[in-house]
Amino acid sequence: MARLNLLEETRYEKLPVTVYPDQQTASLAVAARIAGLIRKKQAAGQPAVLGLATGVTPIKVYAELIRLHQEEGLSFKDVITFNLDEYFPMKPDATQSYVTFMNENLFDHVDIDKANVHIPDGTLPQDAVAAFCLEYERQIEELGGLDLQILGIGRTGHIGFNEPGSAPNSGTRLVTLDDLTRNDASRDFGGKENVPTKAITMGVGTIFKAREIILMAWSAKKAPIVRKAVEGEISGEVPATFLQLSDNVEFVLDVDAASGLTRFDTPWLVSDCIWDNNLKKKAVIWLSNEVGKPILKLTEEDYNSHGMAQLAVEQGPVYEINIDIFNQVQHTITGWPGGKPGADDSQRPERAEPSKKRAIVFSPHPDDDVISMGGTFIRLVDQGHDVHVAYQTSGNTAVWDDDVLRYMEFAIDFKQSVGEDITRLQGIYDDMRKFINTKLPNQIDTQEIRDVKGFIRKTEAISGARYAGLPDSNIHFQALPFYETGKTKKNSVGEEDIKLTMELLQQVKPHQVFTAGDFADPHGTHIVCFNVVIESLRRLRQTEAWVNDCWVWMYRGAWHEFATHEIEMAVPLSPAEVLRKRNAIFKHQSQKDHPVFPGDDAREFWVRAEDRNRETAQNYDKLGMAEYAAMEAFVRYHF
Repeated sequence: MARLNLLEETRYEKLPVTVYPDQQTASLAVAARIAGLIRKKQAAGQPAVLGLATGVTPIKVYAELIRLHQEEGLSFKDVITFNLDEYFPMKPDATQSYVTFMNENLFDHVDIDKANVHIPDGTLPQDAVAAFCLEYERQIEELGGLDLQILGIGRTGHIGFNEPGSAPNSGTRLVTLDDLTRNDASRDFGGKENVPTKAITMGVGTIFKAREIILMAWSAKKAPIVRKAVEGEISGEVPATFLQLSDNVEFVLDVDAASGLTRFDTPWLVSDCIWDNNLKKKAVIWLSNEVGKPILKLTEEDYNSHGMAQLAVEQGPVYEINIDIFNQVQHTITGWPGGKPGADDSQRPERAEPSKKRAIVFSPHPDDDVISMGGTFIRLVDQGHDVHVAYQTSGNTAVWDDDVLRYMEFAIDFKQSVGEDITRLQGIYDDMRKFINTKLPNQIDTQEIRDVKGFIRKTEAISGARYAGLPDSNIHFQALPFYETGKTKKNSVGEEDIKLTMELLQQVKPHQVFTAGDFADPHGTHIVCFNVVIESLRRLRQTEAWVNDCWVWMYRGAWHEFATHEIEMAVPLSPAEVLRKRNAIFKHQSQKDHPVFPGDDAREFWVRAEDRNRETAQNYDKLGMAEYAAMEAFVRYHF
């Protein structure tokens, strides 16, 4: 019976999928399988032939293999490796090369014979690439093929650099990179214009010949493409779907990457469910959108014909279910994000008391506060709460170089106009200009340039916070050390980051903390800053009583929004408030028009924010709620 249930739950999935609770657990499991293969082959006196991948996905796997080598004696002496791909052209010692990546993340830390390492050569003349690719294939075949190939998956569905349009029998070859793939790589190269347009990659056919294939994917960002690869029709438009044809493949996912699969996203379509309130709310909202009716107009026939007959039987009649969910959604709407003084708060998302709350808005970058919750920010101030804002990082990597020169020129002209000596400032400016004129992609700026970029972001943030109504005493700049590397790749969080955050929390003793819960941020700063805040509060909870009365609200908006069923507080904005929020965002002039790191969304940040806020309001309207111009959404974090 258990096997039958499993088949029922996974009937939409066209290949084997294993889901782990998190990326770390999954990575350890994959590393254990690789280690087991290596040891098995060694015991038989044979080399293990591995196909390896690069990128963020396998990093923790490689870290565990290094640990197994250093602490448990796993030897790589007889291991032979073939990497999937390499940019073209690409020098092997370049920061962005996959030779550098593999050396830094694996090969330099284990006892592998470098003669057994094979990575496509990005230095070849283009007319020599075809012969190299044939030889790459011959070497793999001469060894009897790959024992195991590990893969990641790109948002285009590419495996290796087999982009949409790749043939299922394709071999190792030179390819042209998809625009989205280059966009995703732009941060590593200091701008999309510096990303190579081509790459050498193993083909889909080459990958298929491996005796075992493991494709790994982590995070909700990968959920849409994972669903297409696992449940979609086989198509050259999504090359990963070709893996459905293999008998030797397994997808290894964390829960976030698996969240788009039918058995997790809409489980009522595949099997009976345990109908807790969260699942019931999600299902009814889904049904309302699916049939295009407000919640209160849903019928028993709608439930029965959309996989929700079990819910109707167990908790019906459906009209009562509709009323229950309608009320739950309606009660998330409030014009009083700090709580309404003197009101019955039993059906409101925030407490009525204390009527005047101390609140901290933690902003990962200097503009996330106004982009993501600018309307709520302004309303909290207008309603008399003691609001503080904490800018967690300087944001000094996200300013154009010519802005630095422009501000320096202003400073020189100002000093000159008031009769001050400009000799030293002029010298600094000349050095900056010389550096910028010869700067290489992703080269670390000088300290003076980083300082000016930080000053630009700081003054913009002050302007935005003042516009929201904050006194200067309530504006805090943390400049958390993990961020201050001068590089796009940041350090790991350290004790100093936690200490600085704990000190601010102890100073304010807030009743409300607002923190970014938008983990789709492609640069990872949001989730790092979120973890700093949560760890700081977790530690303070052990010794300080006020923390037990501090509610943590997560906001999104810069990259995407919470799903409607997840929202616990929705703050409506009038047309006038939408304009006030837009003006607050406009104070961040260095991020307007075309920011340095826009992600793959071509819209300006203020446009993204308004579109998302409008869409949230429209989603509520479709469910049968009152019609608003816009809404900002929040979810409460529970320890």
